[in-house]
Amino acid sequence: MHSFIHLKYRAISDPLQSSFLKLCKVKYYNYSPVHSVQKNFSFQTGDPLGPDSPDSDGGSSIWGLISGPSRKSFIVEIDPKVKHAERGTVSMATVPSAKDADERLAGSQFIITLGDSIDFLDGKAAPFGTVVEGFDTLEKINDSFTTSSGRPLKDIRIRHTIVLEDPYDDPPGLVVPDSSPAPTKAQLATVMIADDEELDQEVDEVAMEKLRREREARAQALTLEMVGDLPFAEVKPPENVLFVCKLNPVTHDEDLELIFSRFGKILSCEVIRDKRTGDSLQYAFIEFEHQKDCEQAYFKMQGVLIDDHRIHVDFSQSVSKLSDTWREATNTKRAKHSGGFGGIANLEKKRHYRDQEGRESGGRGYRMVFDKDDIRRDRNSLPRTKGPRRSRSRSQSPQRDRYNRQGRDDVRDHTYASSKDKYRDSDRDRQYGGRRDHRSERDREGYRESRTHEKDYR
Repeated sequence: MHSFIHLKYRAISDPLQSSFLKLCKVKYYNYSPVHSVQKNFSFQTGDPLGPDSPDSDGGSSIWGLISGPSRKSFIVEIDPKVKHAERGTVSMATVPSAKDADERLAGSQFIITLGDSIDFLDGKAAPFGTVVEGFDTLEKINDSFTTSSGRPLKDIRIRHTIVLEDPYDDPPGLVVPDSSPAPTKAQLATVMIADDEELDQEVDEVAMEKLRREREARAQALTLEMVGDLPFAEVKPPENVLFVCKLNPVTHDEDLELIFSRFGKILSCEVIRDKRTGDSLQYAFIEFEHQKDCEQAYFKMQGVLIDDHRIHVDFSQSVSKLSDTWREATNTKRAKHSGGFGGIANLEKKRHYRDQEGRESGGRGYRMVFDKDDIRRDRNSLPRTKGPRRSRSRSQSPQRDRYNRQGRDDVRDHTYASSKDKYRDSDRDRQYGGRRDHRSERDREGYRESRTHEKDYR
């Protein structure tokens, strides 16, 4: 059953209206699915494939169709005075620009409100028109049965677009088809229940629920692929790995391997344990060399009693090992492309290199070591430079050199002297009229020795 919606545009944004009208003119919106239906709020459409298709690019403006993907979106200015005040307000869906958060970008997707005073969309979507006829169609969309993501179970699509008035000139390179094109294979692949298909009263609800779950699982897999948790959405778990649960906490890896090894060679057998306590989590993964051995163990070991516990056996659905292998290979490849300077270990090498280089150049470089052992180890491992001995810097006293040779503990003990010694020294200073030399005899000998070495060098 076909219905129609008559839209009337407002004189506000020329680029916005021009792109929308030209897309209607070239039949770009034909067979675009309605999605994101929210009862008494709004619905969205304008993407020829819809968000459920893995091949969808989100839609494109008219300039993107003519000039290429670089111009698939354009900047729009949202008039703050124009609100989503009445049902049937048509506005272009926008997203923030990656370069400037204050700018909004639009493509081809648009929103039609299903209720009044939808102020949530103000400032987020750019209104450019209203519905003047076809409110019965809006009611049908509002009352449609949808999935958890807002996709109607029975397809609702744009069949045709007809432009009654176009005040804008066609951009160069625009090709207008003589008739509406047929749906593409990619569009037909997204059909759940065709809009012209009548639902049987005895429809298999289990099959419908299974189909819905498969589509949701695929969408979730695509999300995990985009965030990097899966190497690719179509990844499948290995067929030679068993998942065993309901184990007795006293059951060990060796026990399971001995019991399951009668079915074939086992590559790995691991009881999963808590990282902090080491206690068994009562499930394990067993990897066989051959798939047929894994299948035989699956059929024979279900419900078997092991250590007074009846175990449950199933094929593993985990792809963590595949993901770890893929992630390690990717990181290794990135480290090679970065010239061998990638990773934390290489950063530590560069840090110690700068520290060593700085001390060899007279203390003018970086100094980035973190504990006492590193300081002692680095000082003893530094290569001795050949050539004449450099004269001592004025900023370094003989006393400080002596403390450096003795270690940081001596420096700390000397620096943090007891308050009693401080008071005793201050009394002696007052006794001698403030002219007493604080340096001990040992300090003065070290100073004279350093002056003698410097004199010999000169």
